[in-house]
Amino acid sequence: MRPAPSMTCSEPRASPSVLCCWTVGPYPPSQCPRHAPIPSPSRQEASRIMWYVSTRGIAPRVNFEGALFSGYAPDGGLFMPEELPQLDRETLCQWSTLSYPGLVKELCALFIGSELIPKDDLNDLIDRAFSRFRHREVVHLSRLRNGLNVLELWHGVTYAFKDLSLSCTAQFLQYFLEKREKHVTVVVGTSGDTGSAAIESVQGAKNVDIIVLLPKGHCTKIQELQMTTVLKENVHVFGVEGNSDELDEPIKTVFADVAFVKKHNLMSLNSINWSRVLVQMAHHFFAYFQCTPSLDTHPLPLVEVVVPTGAAGNLAAGYIAQKIGLPIRLVVAVNRNDIIHRTVQQGDFSLSEAVKSTLASAMDIQVPYNMERVFWLLSGCDSQVTRDLMEQFERTQSVNLPKELHSKLSEVVTSESVSDEAITQTMGRCWDENQYLLCPHSAVAVNYHYQQMDRQEPSTPRCCLAPASAAKFPEAVLAAGLTPETPAEIVALEHKETRCTPMRRGDNWTLMLQDTIEDLSRRWRGHALNASQ
Repeated sequence: MRPAPSMTCSEPRASPSVLCCWTVGPYPPSQCPRHAPIPSPSRQEASRIMWYVSTRGIAPRVNFEGALFSGYAPDGGLFMPEELPQLDRETLCQWSTLSYPGLVKELCALFIGSELIPKDDLNDLIDRAFSRFRHREVVHLSRLRNGLNVLELWHGVTYAFKDLSLSCTAQFLQYFLEKREKHVTVVVGTSGDTGSAAIESVQGAKNVDIIVLLPKGHCTKIQELQMTTVLKENVHVFGVEGNSDELDEPIKTVFADVAFVKKHNLMSLNSINWSRVLVQMAHHFFAYFQCTPSLDTHPLPLVEVVVPTGAAGNLAAGYIAQKIGLPIRLVVAVNRNDIIHRTVQQGDFSLSEAVKSTLASAMDIQVPYNMERVFWLLSGCDSQVTRDLMEQFERTQSVNLPKELHSKLSEVVTSESVSDEAITQTMGRCWDENQYLLCPHSAVAVNYHYQQMDRQEPSTPRCCLAPASAAKFPEAVLAAGLTPETPAEIVALEHKETRCTPMRRGDNWTLMLQDTIEDLSRRWRGHALNASQ
């Protein structure tokens, strides 16, 4: 493979409030990557370390290990690569024959660096991460009638796409913890699937405790049982009387206390964590290589990837994949919690009055925090613009995107918002035409495909990402007039013992979270002291 060229920029680093992702130059403005990528193989060869900077530009840069353990940057931003490698045609053609795990290995090698994890170790970690997946391909493309391609991302332990990124992230975590002889406490807020996938990835680990906050009554019974039936000593589940956005507030408050985070070695495994976005880039590469008609044309053909999303992690991953050279067109599909749709269509990045409960419950999210990564990239990695935008949003919960930024967003992303009625109709139609059961989140994506097909307009090849198995959402399957198909291991959950601590309205959720974290730290110090004696 040729050395991956990178993008560089002459924007000065002197001001701490303006930190561009391209910090080497100088180049004339016409060659700045805001307009066109500039190959720089010698730069890539000279620097084997991939550095990460905050989207808000104040926090010091870190390597992959630092980004992995941080979650949010200390200045409240999200970590992004300081340089984006550029993949040439030859590299894409070589990658086109790789399996899904093979693509994850190549992408992780690019964005982690062999000085942190040698290539052989990295390959072993990724093989271990995918060893429990039910499908031999790990990710499988179902080719259905009328050009419908459904990329099944749900063959992991918890039947959801988050198993893919979290299984890898947990392996990276354990690798560094064992080398450093450290302990961390992972804090996760979930709308349904993240919590169970995160628990599965670290349950029983001796140097990791995990705290999960789930929105009581706002996720399905199966999703809740996948979390509350894990009784390992290092797993601590709280049932919050609130929605997924509300339970994120105490987590963000705790992580804003930099001294507390450092003292207790806190980290998050939500999709704010760069490691998860990195692995999710492989979804888009695999989708492209499976669906492209040919790699012999000039330029390479486009493939449309339809991304159902709530927090925009998969969207951010797709946009980064596009930026480094993958010829995809992105469509973002949401349920009636439509902040991303309104942002794309009107530049209206503002909260609705309340989160709406929908059949696609894992996407019942009002604050799509990974949009910050997208805004940062669209602004030419201008951290001042990004910080002003996000701080205004945090203060007022409403932002109108600058005209130029909105124009760029609507150029790179198409969007749609889907009602519960359309979800059930799509699930029914897909069953009638293919005898194939979609989960409600996958139906949000497939609904877009059916709309385009019914218009009978010529289109590029299209791939719909399927984030979860229908087996996790029997209520939605029944609402569509269909018969649920429930695997034996999911049925067995109903007969297992559960453990869950309530966080009630009126309780101080932040204090409860802090107390739990402090107790776990004391316990770990006690274990470490006993071990040393």
